[in-house]
Amino acid sequence: MNNFIEKFNFKRIFTYTEFLNYSKTKIETKSEESVDGKEKIYLEYSKINLVRSIRIQKSYKLNPELKQYFEKIEEKQIWLVITEDWCGDSAQNLPYIYKYVENHPKIDFKIVLRDENVDILDQFYENGAGRGIPKIIIFTSSGKVLFKWGPRPAFAQNFVKELKQNGIESKTVNEKLHLWYARNKGKELEKELKNMLIKISSV
Repeated sequence: MNNFIEKFNFKRIFTYTEFLNYSKTKIETKSEESVDGKEKIYLEYSKINLVRSIRIQKSYKLNPELKQYFEKIEEKQIWLVITEDWCGDSAQNLPYIYKYVENHPKIDFKIVLRDENVDILDQFYENGAGRGIPKIIIFTSSGKVLFKWGPRPAFAQNFVKELKQNGIESKTVNEKLHLWYARNKGKELEKELKNMLIKISSV
């Protein structure tokens, strides 16, 4: 299934495990003294997100009903994820999704970094809309787009929008968002994945 993805000429293509290892290596090789400004902030985000990702991956138990919907997938699919390791929404969502696809015989789960592939990836964002991440595009093996998802569950998206409209500063918005993620434990994401798979099955 990789041939279709390779035609885009992405600089790098990761499996989920490779993506986590990429983040771990970056964190281990960059000291806080060697970076400053925005890069230092993003490095700290990467550290936090790696811990989040590993914790969710270890603790999350598959939802039996949702698992059954994944098991109904009979045709090969490519799930292409656009993200960066400093992205908090990625750390709060991808580990849940990966638990369902990691051993799935029909799903090829691949990750590319947004910031090193911007020109290529803009085609996946509609009408010049921002480049929010994570962005997941689900393809058939021949390249037909079945579904797009991201950057976060609709409930969380509306929650963030409401906070910003009320003039809440970005730092507090992020704190409240991650508190919501911690309390929700992937339940809203499960609902969206179920609805997504139902729609895909009818295409």
